[in-house]
Amino acid sequence: MEKNDSVAVKTHQPCEDCNSSDALTIYSDGHTHCFSCESTHFPKRKYSNYEDDEMSSEETVVAINPMYNQKPVPKGFISEIKDRNISKSTCEKYGVRIVQDGNGNTVQHLYPYYDRNNNLVAFKIRHTANKEFEAQPLGGLGRGVLFGENTCQQGGKYVTICEGELDAMAAYEMLGSKWPVVSIRDGAASALKNCKNSYNFLNSYENIVICFDSDEHGKKAAQQVAELFEPNKCKIVHMDLKDASDYLKAGKREDFSRAWWAARTYTPAGIINLKDYGDELYDEGQQQTCLYPFDGLNEKLYGIRTGELVTVTAGTGTGKSSVMRELMHHILNNTKENIGVISLEENVRSTIFHLMSVEASQRLYIREIRENQAKGDLKKWQDATVGTGRFFAFDHFGSLKTEEILARVRYMVKALDCKWIFLDHLSILVSGLEGMDERRNIDILMTKLRSLVEETNCALLLVSHLRRASGDGGHEEGKEVSLAHLRGSQSIAQLSDTVVALERNQQSDDPNVANTTTIRVLKNRYAGETGIACHLFFNKETGRLTEVAKLGDNGQEDSDTVEL
Repeated sequence: MEKNDSVAVKTHQPCEDCNSSDALTIYSDGHTHCFSCESTHFPKRKYSNYEDDEMSSEETVVAINPMYNQKPVPKGFISEIKDRNISKSTCEKYGVRIVQDGNGNTVQHLYPYYDRNNNLVAFKIRHTANKEFEAQPLGGLGRGVLFGENTCQQGGKYVTICEGELDAMAAYEMLGSKWPVVSIRDGAASALKNCKNSYNFLNSYENIVICFDSDEHGKKAAQQVAELFEPNKCKIVHMDLKDASDYLKAGKREDFSRAWWAARTYTPAGIINLKDYGDELYDEGQQQTCLYPFDGLNEKLYGIRTGELVTVTAGTGTGKSSVMRELMHHILNNTKENIGVISLEENVRSTIFHLMSVEASQRLYIREIRENQAKGDLKKWQDATVGTGRFFAFDHFGSLKTEEILARVRYMVKALDCKWIFLDHLSILVSGLEGMDERRNIDILMTKLRSLVEETNCALLLVSHLRRASGDGGHEEGKEVSLAHLRGSQSIAQLSDTVVALERNQQSDDPNVANTTTIRVLKNRYAGETGIACHLFFNKETGRLTEVAKLGDNGQEDSDTVEL
């Protein structure tokens, strides 16, 4: 399509491939393209797009080169466009004509298109009944410049670009018929190509004001066009209504004028003028906070926040999963949002029993203990946890491709309203990926997880393993953890907002020491304070973690302990 003169002759058509009602466009060479499913089809014969019974019996326009004129174009006449509140004087300026049937109803709009030498080369015809477009003659529209460009002088202070002909005329009228306004030729999908074709004309103005539709396609096209020109040249209008024509139709001329004058100078994505924040700076509602169930962590971290990535790391068997389940249970009881769980080392049934165990303060994940409980008690603990309907788990075991992981997390956040996501654990996620080493795989996954957290504003709590310690004393013997011990890649530390390490000497002869985990903050982007935060004692009878004053306490001595 980029290599020939094929142009859109009918837009907003239904697509048989994806069942979209209006995403298909038919081009003058007969091929079709759907902007929803991105399918393209080419015909075996040239497409004829003009039905004889649609023709008016009026005199035809003869100013177009007849060698291109495959069908006659109704002459119509210049008049106001009443249903759009566009005046006759504006139609005269742009040379827009209307065609009426025998009952005086407007059935077509004729939008003239000119080439660089100001020669009339085609009419774009809008059928008012079904809002479909076509062009006559076939191939002529491809030689045209922007709609309305022939009415403008070269150079000036402002030129405005709209997404459609009616929008251009409406904007021109609402701006007091003072500033030049043009329109792209073939819709948002071809905006960049159309503006490149008229680059010298547009660039001759001091300011280019882009006023495309406020939908997703219009916003994307506006950004693409703005990036075509030098910095500070383009401004983008942000509209509450869909387009300029809707403003004029609704009689909101002043609202449009204010939006036009308030158009912000375009800056590349991610670069903003901090002055634009204003009172939004103090809107704390965008980020939610849930305090940890451990006072020592709250003193350093001030809680868990949405929009942040928290990594919990430790050696094998240190208690990472136990800490994560305590956090899940605590968030369940202290927030209202849903919780997503992707645990790749255990099945969903095991996850449920572990959550019930925290609620019951009994190790129900052990079958022998579970079988000694009354059925009614088990149902009560089930109802209080997963029975709330707020837990969603991914039923899978083992490694996944990066995009599959991201798709699951995004679905949990976007479709299931999960604000708190637990991902256990990073190493097994990348263990099955092929084609690159583990470090490279982790780099890619961490970068995408970080971006996903920013996109969805969720809180992601990620479990990561440590590499094997060198020298005397491994992590299973309580060796102090540092960021350098993170397994696989330093991107884990760099891209996490918080890194919390667990240390426990599992081989100690003192059972209190062997069952006490030291919680150490290795990174704290929010508040900066790092170091030992607290100690947690594991009670084998209840299966719960209790905050204790110092290493070796058993959680039963005095008021210094904090029961969850």
